[in-house]
Amino acid sequence: MTRLHDLKIYLKAHFWLIPVLVLIVGLFFWTLDPAPPTHLTLVTGPEGGGYHAFGQHLKARLAEAGIELELVGTAGSLDNLKRLLDKNHPVQIGLVQSGTEQHLAPEERQQLRGLGALYQEPLWLFQCRGLDIRDLAQLRGKRIGIGSDGSGTQAVVTSLFAANGLVREPGWQALTSRQASIALNDGSLEAAFFVGPPENPLIQELARNPGLWLADLRRAAAYQAHFPFLKALPLPEGLLDLAHNSPDRPLTTLSSMATLVANRSLHPALTPLVLESSRQILQHGSLIDPPNSFPRAEPSGFALTKEADSYYRTGLPYLQRFMPFRIASLVDRYIVLLIPFLAILLPLGKMISPLYEWRMHSRTYKWYRHLHEIDAQIHDGSIRGHEQEEIARLHEMEKALGRVELPLSYSHELYALHLHVHYMIERLRRLAREERASRKTQRQP
Repeated sequence: MTRLHDLKIYLKAHFWLIPVLVLIVGLFFWTLDPAPPTHLTLVTGPEGGGYHAFGQHLKARLAEAGIELELVGTAGSLDNLKRLLDKNHPVQIGLVQSGTEQHLAPEERQQLRGLGALYQEPLWLFQCRGLDIRDLAQLRGKRIGIGSDGSGTQAVVTSLFAANGLVREPGWQALTSRQASIALNDGSLEAAFFVGPPENPLIQELARNPGLWLADLRRAAAYQAHFPFLKALPLPEGLLDLAHNSPDRPLTTLSSMATLVANRSLHPALTPLVLESSRQILQHGSLIDPPNSFPRAEPSGFALTKEADSYYRTGLPYLQRFMPFRIASLVDRYIVLLIPFLAILLPLGKMISPLYEWRMHSRTYKWYRHLHEIDAQIHDGSIRGHEQEEIARLHEMEKALGRVELPLSYSHELYALHLHVHYMIERLRRLAREERASRKTQRQP
């Protein structure tokens, strides 16, 4: 019973901790980042293109980590950038051809962040047999495909044309890659630009077509000097198709980079997961990319997110190397705030014992104020004539002390207070008797 009594007193004394802890826990969860979403949207490009193919591989990888990736087909890189900037579109990341960011206003570019480059995207200029186009100026008066509106192909081709002082002609048609391929086969076009990795099925199909051959861009090095997002890419004979020996001679073309771009709605915890999944997809390299060379931070037309920068410097976050993504991200989020949380709780814990002792002592010490007041009145003589009133007040105090709850370990203080009250009562009684005796003596003749 004694232990239960002491426990009851202890809990009552620390009842104030409940709202304090509720407040601290509330602040803890309020400052905690929301859990990473399980759904992510990626804008790719037209179905059948290189971006869409990569998106399919990424979707399969992210599904293993419990993340559902939704692929949204678009017209191409410029369209992807517009959707990333449009707050009405629930899009977080997009595949974008390097260099297309130059078509954005500075304030628009600042709203987006880069996650890194994924692979090289050569610019292929397929021409009908009989043509020998080696310079873009030779395209004047020709029927050519320049890429569909909103595509990265048209964006890079337009930049190259502008650098050469070429103005768009009626015979230059904005067609999708598939439409341009069909037009080349039926003779509607004499040449067409395509952008995509060499393994792309459409590029492979064009390479096997005996009526087509690739143009050799002899000034590729000069274009690279003028356009930092482009790289001169030498292509050995037979790279695309050994059986058909395509291309049938060594030549040089230009290459941009396929990059991952995100807007501010991308949850930071998903960045390392997306990049690691991309690394696994690209680890074997390609016909033009060495193994384990992508993804990488450079070149990028957008500033990297701090999570992407950390990934390229140190790899996956430590916990994600050993735990499933969902568990690792949960633990990581709580660890980040655990240190300041402990920094609050540890001093609070040290305060509990002294504060408890002070509260227990105060239950007896506060009564001594009245005893001190009576003692002072006795010394200055102002108590005379009021002894009985003070004795009655002290008897009331004794009754009140009977209702004071203290743990067993502090009972000696309560008993000591009872003794001091009793001592003061006896002292006042003695003074009262002395006062009566003095008055009696004064009345005697």
